[in-house]
Amino acid sequence: MNKKINIIGMGYIGLPTALMFATSGVKVVGSDYNRALVEQLNQGKITFEESGLPELFEHARTCGIEFDTNYHTTDIYIVAVPTPYDKVSKKIDPVYVIKAVRGILDVCEVGAVIIIESTVSPSTIDRFIRPVINEKGLVIGRDIHLAHAPERIIPGNMVDELKKNARTIGVDDRTIGERIKKLYESFCEGEIVITDIRTAEMTKVVENTYRDINIAFANELAKICRSDDLDVYEIIRIANKHPRVNILQPGPGVGGHCISVDPWFLVGDYPGLANIILAARKINDSMPEFVLERVHQIMKKEGLSDLSKVGLYGLTYKENVDDVRESPTLQLLEAMERHLAPALKVFDPWVSKDLVENQYHDFDQFLTDVEVVVIMVAHQHIKDQMSKLKGKVILDTKNVCHLENSYKL
Repeated sequence: MNKKINIIGMGYIGLPTALMFATSGVKVVGSDYNRALVEQLNQGKITFEESGLPELFEHARTCGIEFDTNYHTTDIYIVAVPTPYDKVSKKIDPVYVIKAVRGILDVCEVGAVIIIESTVSPSTIDRFIRPVINEKGLVIGRDIHLAHAPERIIPGNMVDELKKNARTIGVDDRTIGERIKKLYESFCEGEIVITDIRTAEMTKVVENTYRDINIAFANELAKICRSDDLDVYEIIRIANKHPRVNILQPGPGVGGHCISVDPWFLVGDYPGLANIILAARKINDSMPEFVLERVHQIMKKEGLSDLSKVGLYGLTYKENVDDVRESPTLQLLEAMERHLAPALKVFDPWVSKDLVENQYHDFDQFLTDVEVVVIMVAHQHIKDQMSKLKGKVILDTKNVCHLENSYKL
């Protein structure tokens, strides 16, 4: 392949995807409207922490990857921009995808292929992207080809999953699908399935919704067991010995840009039909407030009353990454703000920027200033330094602490 592919959006998905293509012999230009981000990348600095990403970045730079704020004229584009949802209607907000496609149409070659990697709700491409192309007087299938190849990677293991996970390619034309499949085969070792666009859209959303529902069952089980003074972890451990049972672990909530967002697309698009999905979302969204209630119960039992002595360990949405999108800790702090409660102290070894009030960057000072530690994220850091929590009252929402005076969900 002689021409470059232009990847739009250099965030958590677009950047590692661009690097993977570049190190696999594909000429790549990564575009992003954020000038500061592009300048940082051009200076040889990655924009977020991820295992294996620095090495991949350096390799991609030697392979000639480019970064720009402009879109380039070529014949293949990959769109990897955010797809938020409207918190009232629960429907997808496609504004960033639409903007990216409009920008592509201004510069692309006739017959170009636009691949949407961003996760979208079913029929988003039919409802929002095809009309944008038609408005330009372009014929889909002749002047422009559309595809949906949703990403399937998770922060913390992006590089490995980009290589090994199966991929889905949704297209109007099987010939275009085979062309895209060949492109992804430059680095993807997993099975690549070709289907139609609407099926690909639905499949990605269903994958994340399935996981959300499983987590919600574990979280609801935790609440039930707490109400009757039962050990939810022991119950799950024993139940999972059944060959056809695999209950996940409960936790303080669900974060990230996939599991906590994608199910809402189905709730918004299929009101009255997505009933289990809606119930699961409500359960998982209720967990940060359940954690607050547990803190209240524990402090009352321990004879403590000073909220300024309560510290939250962990700001990210999962362990050993710096991604804070939709994190349960941020949800918890927002709940406290709604109730006009003072912000709790917070520490996260993976978050160097000041994101919230009372955020610490020194772990020892954080521990000095608190009496109650709520483990919200099971970073390896806290596992390695668990002994420092001796003497503290601990609420362990991740089931990783076995010190005396520790409580569970």
